[in-house]
Parts: sequence; structure tokens; C-alpha cells
Amino acid sequence: MQVLLIDDDAKLFELLDQSFREQDVSLTWASDGPRGLALAEGRTFDAVLLDVMMPGMDGLEVCRRLRSRSTVPILMLTARGDEADRIVGLELGADDYVPKPFSARELFARIKAVLRRARPDVQAETMVVGDLVADVAGRIATRGGQSLGLTGLEFDLLVALMRRAGRVVPRDALLAEAGRSDVMVGERTVDVHISHLRTKLSDDSRNPRLIKTVRGVGYVLARDVKS
Repeated sequence: MQVLLIDDDAKLFELLDQSFREQDVSLTWASDGPRGLALAEGRTFDAVLLDVMMPGMDGLEVCRRLRSRSTVPILMLTARGDEADRIVGLELGADDYVPKPFSARELFARIKAVLRRARPDVQAETMVVGDLVADVAGRIATRGGQSLGLTGLEFDLLVALMRRAGRVVPRDALLAEAGRSDVMVGERTVDVHISHLRTKLSDDSRNPRLIKTVRGVGYVLARDVKS
């Protein structure tokens, strides 16, 4: 496994490099954002570990630029722990968010979980609800034949709703339904991503017809709504 670490902490690299070698993981280090972007463009990595708090170009900007040109799984690393920071990173397309301090074993487990989602061991499966289509293995969602351009988390949430179309999925269960129980986010984050999904689905947030809110409970995807 080839993993890129973008973090200005040399000691962290040394600790992770030693531990990851035992797991057959080759860790490449970039000490700042521009170097990390250059490495990510020039080589192929299975995952990127990205620190939020770096001098100069911070991790959120690196994430934005990286996600605009690549689908490589991104795990954000940060000492900041409030939910607003987690929401921003996930909105920019990060696949997971790991707060410092963490153990090398925990981080490796989170990398494997992200890779399992990015490369699902499933048969070719296409889900259809009205004019909404999701290619589960290819991780592509379309509506009316038009690609929706969803982030990884948005896609997982949409598939979870599609699997239970016509039934209410509680907010506190939606991440688990999406296979995202290891992502450290709360109900407010779910609301934010549902809002983004509605925008990409052209579903009026003031009067949604596709993803409906069941006040105080969660969300339900309508079975037969078409553009």
C-alpha cells in the first residue's frame, strides 16, 4: 500500500513510518501543502493523510485542490476537534476525519476502512429509484442521465437512502446505514450533507419532493419522484 502523509510534523512521520512498515505500507512524506500536491500529481497513492493545521497552505486548501483533480481517499488529521472543522473537511471531499492524538494502529484501521468503501467487494450493482440511478461499485450517481458529482460521503448517504426508499432513516442511524459509523461526525453534519444532496439533485430545500424531512426523526427518499 502506498500512502502519502502531508504534515509538517517530522516526528509524526518517523513514528508512523516505523509502524506502517510492519503492515507493508510505504509511507511518503511531504512537509507542506505545495510539496504534497506535487507528489500527489506525480505519483499514484492508495490514500492521503492530510494535516489541517499547517503553515502557509493549510490542509483544507490542499484538500480542495486535491479533490478537484483526484478521487484518492483523503483522511484529515487535526488537533482541532469541534464539529464545524469536521464538517468543512468533509464538505471539501475528505473521506474521514481523525483527531489527534491517535495511535498508529487506529490510523491504519481507519485507512483500511476508507479503502474498503472506496473499493467495495461487491458484484456490479445498479440501484434505481425513479430517475435516480446509483452505480454502487463504480460509485457514480446520476439523475435523468446527468452525473451528480457527489463527494464520497454524499454518495454513501444517498445509497443508504436509496436502499430504504420509502422508509424513514433516523438521523442517528443514517451514517451507520451508509457504512460510515467510523466517521466522527454528528447529526448536524448529516443535515448539512442532506442539504448538499438536495442541491445537487435539484430538490427544492424549502419544499423537497425527493428527500423529505420527517421532523424530529430523520429523512426518507421518495420512491417515484422524477425530474
